[in-house]
Amino acid sequence: MTKKAVTTGLVGFGLGYALWRAYAAGMDRAWRGFFGSPDLGPVDFAALARRPTPNDALACPPGLCPGAKSDIDAPVYPVPAASLRAVIAQAAASEPNTVLIGSTKTQDRFLVRTRLMRFPDTVVTQVFEQGKGASTLALYSRSQIGRSDFGVNLRRLERWLERIDALVEGGQASSER
Repeated sequence: MTKKAVTTGLVGFGLGYALWRAYAAGMDRAWRGFFGSPDLGPVDFAALARRPTPNDALACPPGLCPGAKSDIDAPVYPVPAASLRAVIAQAAASEPNTVLIGSTKTQDRFLVRTRLMRFPDTVVTQVFEQGKGASTLALYSRSQIGRSDFGVNLRRLERWLERIDALVEGGQASSER
């Protein structure tokens, strides 16, 4: 390979990356301009009412979300709440186009954007102590744009829960934390 070919390849790659970043920033601004802030805010899981449209998904333990039908019964993990919260953050960080956008004493909110069109979804997570070093969680993923999400939010929660299970089983969440 010649020096000129390598230089041309690197310049082409750099230009392509710059164009993609400009496109992504433009899409993010466009969605914000049309639909407002992509952060859909915190959730009160005890009073949660699901949307009438099929563009959200809920993982909640039985009894913790009494007004909302859960898509997935969240398990109880053999780790303290603080450790489980750290594992959830680690699982979220492993997902592409996912950033922490809000955090309170009890909840974390993540903004997830789809790869191509950059549609924004908000995922709210909360951990609940279950006593004796055990805890459980509630996850609510909802789309800002559109009437249907074609199952994207549910598949996301399933992936996150699989990752959380693997991290807890793999010892990533220890009770000494």
